[in-house]
Amino acid sequence: MKFKNSVIDIIKTRISTRTYNGRALENEDFEKLNAYINEVNKEIKIKARFKIISNLGTSKEESKKLGTYGFIQGANSYIIGIMDKDFNDALKFGYVFENIILYATDQGIQTCWLGGTFSKSDFEKISVLNENEFIPIITPVGYKSEKKRVFETTMRKTIGADKRKPWNELFFNKDIDPLDENDVPKFRLALEMVRLGPSASNKQPWRIIRDENTFHFYISRTKGYGIAGYDLQKNDLGIAMCHFDLTLNELGGKGSWNKLKVAGVKTDWEYVRSWVED
Repeated sequence: MKFKNSVIDIIKTRISTRTYNGRALENEDFEKLNAYINEVNKEIKIKARFKIISNLGTSKEESKKLGTYGFIQGANSYIIGIMDKDFNDALKFGYVFENIILYATDQGIQTCWLGGTFSKSDFEKISVLNENEFIPIITPVGYKSEKKRVFETTMRKTIGADKRKPWNELFFNKDIDPLDENDVPKFRLALEMVRLGPSASNKQPWRIIRDENTFHFYISRTKGYGIAGYDLQKNDLGIAMCHFDLTLNELGGKGSWNKLKVAGVKTDWEYVRSWVED
């Protein structure tokens, strides 16, 4: 993927935006973002697709009518993520959608992951779905309002949106001792970009075990959390994998994702994938 700016800087600067200024996307921004989404749709290897829905109402009443329950205000456009009900792959979907969100961020466009806080029926009506498709995730796309709502400020504080777990709670050696960032200079930035990643309700479910130059990715699940028919926390792991991958690519690292037979760990973590250095 080609970014104008360093992906490390993009990840560091991107935050979820829930209050927009009501302006439609500039034609140049829309064309670039739409072209990128079309490119993604051609290359995607799972039964999924993405599309921009534009020229929607932006008033408080129209936002409520559209069905974001007041979580989003002033957004004129949305990127809709669409998947097959029977063959949905939340891991790869999260990976691909985060690529799109980072591309939008690089263009100066704000976003906000929405999984459970929007009316799927409302968005299904305006998205023209094929048979057996559904919408697991959407994001508004637009330009932030200079003045945040009290609601948005309160919500960010409630979920601790600006806080991230420390290294010793996320990254480990194969004996499950905490991984010291000084022991992995080649991978330190990639792991830090995982740590800074967004996740549903800021649960930060990713756990990574290092075994030499192989990194095993796990989910530490929040029991009972999620939405019917779609694995939000596996989606979060897709975001983490995307950050790890893009950062290492930018730094010249080479590796591939594999599903390995890993030894069991003395935790209730769920193994997902491993990144193996070439």
